[in-house]
Amino acid sequence: MAKLNPIELQKHLSGVDYPASKQDLLEAAQKNGGDDEIREALEGLPDQTFNKPTDVTAALSDRM
Repeated sequence: MAKLNPIELQKHLSGVDYPASKQDLLEAAQKNGGDDEIREALEGLPDQTFNKPTDVTAALSDRM
């Protein structure tokens, strides 16, 4: 898997109201045209609440 671009990731998470669940992030990415790579990365997140966009980025840091 190629490294994710954090700017592209946040573009696909546009409109998310934080705090947000993993499911909220997946739904936003799908709505905003996220590709398979974005979806797979988000599916790999732990089932938790993310309080802000940087929490998502930190959780995905090994893929970025």
